[in-house]
Amino acid sequence: MLFMTASDSGHRSGFACFVGRPNAGKSTLTNALVGQKVAITSSRPQTTRHTVRGIVHRPDAQLVLVDTPGYHKPRTLLGRRLNDAVRGTWAEVDVIGFCVPADEKVGPGDRFIAGELAALRRTPKVAVVTKTDLADPDTVAAQLVAVDRMAKDLGFEWAELVPVSAVEDKQVGLLADLLVPLLPEGPELYPDGELTDEPEQVMVAELIREAALEGVRDELPHSIAVVVEEMEPREDRPADRPLLDIHANLFIERDSQKGIVIGPKGRRLKEIGTQARGHIEALLGTPVYLDIHVKVAKDWQRDPKKLRRLGF
Repeated sequence: MLFMTASDSGHRSGFACFVGRPNAGKSTLTNALVGQKVAITSSRPQTTRHTVRGIVHRPDAQLVLVDTPGYHKPRTLLGRRLNDAVRGTWAEVDVIGFCVPADEKVGPGDRFIAGELAALRRTPKVAVVTKTDLADPDTVAAQLVAVDRMAKDLGFEWAELVPVSAVEDKQVGLLADLLVPLLPEGPELYPDGELTDEPEQVMVAELIREAALEGVRDELPHSIAVVVEEMEPREDRPADRPLLDIHANLFIERDSQKGIVIGPKGRRLKEIGTQARGHIEALLGTPVYLDIHVKVAKDWQRDPKKLRRLGF
């Protein structure tokens, strides 16, 4: 359904996606533009596994941001499926934002992705140098030159080239100003105030996974998956004291990983629950009882049946 507004004349609406190698700052940038957490973040590569849509509402436009997994050389069936999701998104959006961190030199991964984008002749591409808060002005300037040269070497030009810091909210608004004119004219695609079309259960599962990654990112950053099995209001609670019961399973790949996630005397799992519950309550606006069970799904990243069971 399209949601018409009183000022549809000249109003623009459409989809943009941020792409780049893993850990290029795509999810943090998406959250900054939306103004609320809609995508989980971590310093580990390949944190994003689902295509998340964040919606930016403006008087003149509705910009729908599609946060995609980092494009990478896959080592598992999961990795190949994530790459397929990224390429599928490229073909569907109105504009592509290519993210390159300011504090890391342009490398083979960046050039490979830029080469893939070069083949998309009709889709405008905006280069975004992210994480400028982690680099001095000379380094940022050199990175802008390097990213511009990379496109010219591949036979195309960026529609725009902009440095930003999502953490410090520097030039985030400018980036939105540059993306909007590249969208087609049209009415709103989502109701006013809606910030994402991601199902609540998927967002809850992702917040639990984000909390789990915080303490075990070095030991098993890619082995964790979370599925919310049940999410229901507790019965017989007074209207002014609601409680949402959430039961989730946290999957790892081997029995030996169980102890890492649970921790001595269950302390690590308790920390995961406490951190995740705070984010979930902020997201849903209601008190939550969170019950997490750790289960083993042997080599799930390589098993087609288990990948389907886990939502991939």
